[in-house]
Amino acid sequence: MLDIDQAQLLAFYSKFIAPWSIKILIALMIFLIGQLIAKIIARVLGKVLSHTKLDKILVAFIQSLVNALLLVFVIVAALDQLGVNTNSVIAVLGAAGLAIGLALQGSLQNFAAGFMLLIFRPFKGGDYVEAAGTAGIIEKIGIFSTTLHTGDNKEVIIPNGAIYSGNIVNYSKRPTRRIDMVFSIGYEDDIRAARDIIAAILKDEPRILPEPTPLIAVGELAVNSVNFFVRPWVKTEDYWDVKFILTEKIKLAFDSNGITIPFPPIHIQSPKASIQ
Repeated sequence: MLDIDQAQLLAFYSKFIAPWSIKILIALMIFLIGQLIAKIIARVLGKVLSHTKLDKILVAFIQSLVNALLLVFVIVAALDQLGVNTNSVIAVLGAAGLAIGLALQGSLQNFAAGFMLLIFRPFKGGDYVEAAGTAGIIEKIGIFSTTLHTGDNKEVIIPNGAIYSGNIVNYSKRPTRRIDMVFSIGYEDDIRAARDIIAAILKDEPRILPEPTPLIAVGELAVNSVNFFVRPWVKTEDYWDVKFILTEKIKLAFDSNGITIPFPPIHIQSPKASIQ
């Protein structure tokens, strides 16, 4: 009886325990070594991409994505060694991915938009932009959202999908900007004198660029005023300072030289007499 039990145990060990032990050991080795190789490949890829012009956020994202994909292959290979039907596993993963994608459709849209923003780089950190109805300085470009810092010290977080699907105005992209200003004088005022005053003020402002030549032109004969279009060019970082100082100086110069800035006519309608 003892010999029979030993024979059965030996047969069971030879048929099941030994083969499965080897399979489990090999699968474990595939997983551990594959995981290590995946990390090494992702790390090397990250170092290579860090020397390119790609954004650091995009480099980190690509590195994590590559590591995750390689890890999936390693897990499938380990399961295949154990005799698991990997076709079924892949089908289950695909179905789960589809279900998750449908459930997180909005988030995936923001994710895809963030990926495109990081690749095409319509703006970078520190740029002053107008996007999705908001204007501010870019603080952080994330995978799902972008953070802006507005001029009145508010932090605005905008989904990347809303940014990428609309117009993006980057005021910091170009090194120079044109200041578009309109100054009105009365019809009875001297046009040549007004032009000379504006030209002198523009000439005395050192931050105005000589090229392109600043434009001073009578652009419109309005209902009650003659409108001068004044368009000097400045460095982008000087835009607001120059605009404000020109507005003040031209107004003071007009006042000193008797040139009026007319107000729109105000019509006051007398109330109707009450009916007795």
